[in-house]
Amino acid sequence: MEEELAAVEFIREGNNSYIAKVQSDLGGVREYRGQSFEAVLEQVIIDLQEEFEQPT
Repeated sequence: MEEELAAVEFIREGNNSYIAKVQSDLGGVREYRGQSFEAVLEQVIIDLQEEFEQPT
């Protein structure tokens, strides 16, 4: 059975600006901005890892 955990949208504004919009049940809606796609992607990855990290 599949379950959607989060929706992620990447937007390029102009030549040097990127936005990521992330929406999840746990974290709600948030937005990340950066000058490179890699920087924005890294922010999204870190945020989602922290959000869905299983407590030990």
